[in-house]
Amino acid sequence: MPVSLYILLNMSPKDLELLALLQADARESTSSLARKLGVARNTVQERIRRLEAAGVIEGYTVKLGNPARRPSITAHVLMAVNPKRAEAVMRDLKSLANIRGAYALSGAFDYLAMVETESTQAMDEVLDRIGRIDGVERTQSSIVLSIKFERS
Repeated sequence: MPVSLYILLNMSPKDLELLALLQADARESTSSLARKLGVARNTVQERIRRLEAAGVIEGYTVKLGNPARRPSITAHVLMAVNPKRAEAVMRDLKSLANIRGAYALSGAFDYLAMVETESTQAMDEVLDRIGRIDGVERTQSSIVLSIKFERS
């Protein structure tokens, strides 16, 4: 369900504060959130339920903290795609577990895929698979050498 503009414009300061707290730590207990917000635990639960129902909160995720558990090779793959095949290309990309996200772009390329693998050999295989997808006309890949900083 798309987030209603009405909901976004009418969110209370407490809703915005709650969202900021959840973005910092989505696992924080309802009781702790209630203390920080200065409201009852049931109020926090109801606000979260309402924000989920409105589509403001779509889900929760896990952020890996141990660098040893993160894939060691990351690539940004730019793709020029036949517009008539774009939907099928996105379906095919979504089926590849090593692709962490796909983004529509303006400019010379149509999409950017974020690819993570454990080795250069695995990266080569994923890049080959992307290149063979029907509708992908051209790709350009950039391997990430180091992460200078990252925001979640």
